[in-house]
Amino acid sequence: MLALSRKKNEALIINNNIEITILEIKGEQVKLGISAPKEVPVYRKEVYVQIQDANKEAVSTEGLDALKDLFG
Repeated sequence: MLALSRKKNEALIINNNIEITILEIKGEQVKLGISAPKEVPVYRKEVYVQIQDANKEAVSTEGLDALKDLFG
């Protein structure tokens, strides 16, 4: 993991097309602004984990059984 120090209004660039800017710092909370191409998905980690879990559940045996029931 790369650890960087940034101040308000400072930014970093990832892969020449993603920019992350520090917008605000209040106590222990940091507000980030992320500029990325539309084809690059950006999620909070907890949302990403929920999506992954839902995808795993959807392809489970129960999910396949439900699909079979749906189409007979």
